[in-house]
Amino acid sequence: MSKTAAVALVLGLIFLNLSDQCYGQLQVGFYKGKCRTADVEALVGRVILARFIKDPTIVAALLRMQFHDCFVNGCDASILLDGSNSEKTAPPNLSVRGYDLIDAAKAAVEAVCPGVVSCADIIAMATRDTVFLSGGGRYNVQTGRKDGFVSLASNVNLPAPSISVSDSIAAFAKKGLGAIDMVYLLGGHTVGVAHCSLFKDRLYNFQNTGKPDPTMSPLLLMSLRLRCPQNAASDGTANLDQNPFSSLIVDNSYYRQIMLLKGVLQIDQELALDPLTNATVATIARGFDFSTRFGQAMVKLGAVEVLTGTQGEIRTSCRAINKPMVNNSQNGPQT
Repeated sequence: MSKTAAVALVLGLIFLNLSDQCYGQLQVGFYKGKCRTADVEALVGRVILARFIKDPTIVAALLRMQFHDCFVNGCDASILLDGSNSEKTAPPNLSVRGYDLIDAAKAAVEAVCPGVVSCADIIAMATRDTVFLSGGGRYNVQTGRKDGFVSLASNVNLPAPSISVSDSIAAFAKKGLGAIDMVYLLGGHTVGVAHCSLFKDRLYNFQNTGKPDPTMSPLLLMSLRLRCPQNAASDGTANLDQNPFSSLIVDNSYYRQIMLLKGVLQIDQELALDPLTNATVATIARGFDFSTRFGQAMVKLGAVEVLTGTQGEIRTSCRAINKPMVNNSQNGPQT
């Protein structure tokens, strides 16, 4: 075996081990044997496939849902809880969608295996399945999460699209995620859209200069101004991956676009320019194994502050806790 081949084999084994690494009590195949002969992941997968065939944009919706859930009090499905002051009502979550799909997957599982599979695990499995269906690699989902009891809009403190790279690194670090994890997780922007209101300042009055963001490609500026007129009555959208042939595919195209100064959100473009991250972005853009590393980052995200054992519950409905608690400022609305 050549030296190059040996190095490739070792790296492959490292990646394999990392993708199967257990976090706390989470493990691959947690539900095996817990639902008699039923394959929980296959049950979820069939529901996801049926929706994906009708609506390929669901991958971006679920990637966003999982990120928004895990970044607020950990991956506990708190974003799914209904309530007048739940996380769903926070401004960053008003455009989150896919709740009905998680409901459908939960119903399919409950029909054959009641009270066993958590809503938090269903989010992770469903997101993994859509990533694979959209052209990304199929990573192993670790399961064993419990669902949380608390969902408060006031707890939602997600990184803003205009956040600096250094501040973003710090925010991810608080969740146990490194700078490289951050770069790969933001690669979820290889699918999906952003509303004009999130980047319009870059088109007309960047940082109150009265001018557009000088780091934006002139061609992109022209295109986005057509989609987002300065005084438009409605809030339009633009693809986060500006390659029209790849905007529904989970691949490294997003990184190539931001290297060409075609990042739509400010944080996207700064990833390619900031010395803290530009080397990583350039490496991924050149074709480094994005699918494998993105999957590893998603597994790591899915392990953020999870509830296991007796810390949480298995909800019967993903929209409400099983045992209503007192509605106060600490616990928030519980339905």
